[in-house]
Amino acid sequence: MYEEKFMRRAIELSAQALAQEGARPYGAVVVMDGEIVGEGVNQTAAKFDPTSHGEVEAIRDACAKLKTTDLSGAEIYTSCEPCSVCVAAMLMAGIGRMYYGATLDQSNRVMPPRKMPPRAELVRAQVGLPVEARDMPAEVKLSDEAVAVLECWVKQQKK
Repeated sequence: MYEEKFMRRAIELSAQALAQEGARPYGAVVVMDGEIVGEGVNQTAAKFDPTSHGEVEAIRDACAKLKTTDLSGAEIYTSCEPCSVCVAAMLMAGIGRMYYGATLDQSNRVMPPRKMPPRAELVRAQVGLPVEARDMPAEVKLSDEAVAVLECWVKQQKK
């Protein structure tokens, strides 16, 4: 259920990023049972981590605090429409609902061009494709050895 205070907190975090070296103005909060359980700000430049988006950081924070990787029933409030990487993280964590402030189009119009090419559109177009249809060349190598490790892990879990 949407609550304005959570959206305001996400936007407040994005504004706080203005004073943080290496941060970008994108903030997010994860909410469960009416309480903020995780917060995050885009730290891509500060951490030299292209996945350190506000939403991903909020999910990491919530999972660490709750000591789980299952955020089923949680909501996320974010200052800007998330990219596909962030949406994938939300889906992997089980987040059930998302609320966002600015759209990606609005963000793209306002934010200055970066030195690197915009990747959000590329990611959005590529992630849902089967591996053989993606632009990035990929080959299967040593699959028997890789599967053997997975099988060992499954056996360990059954003990």
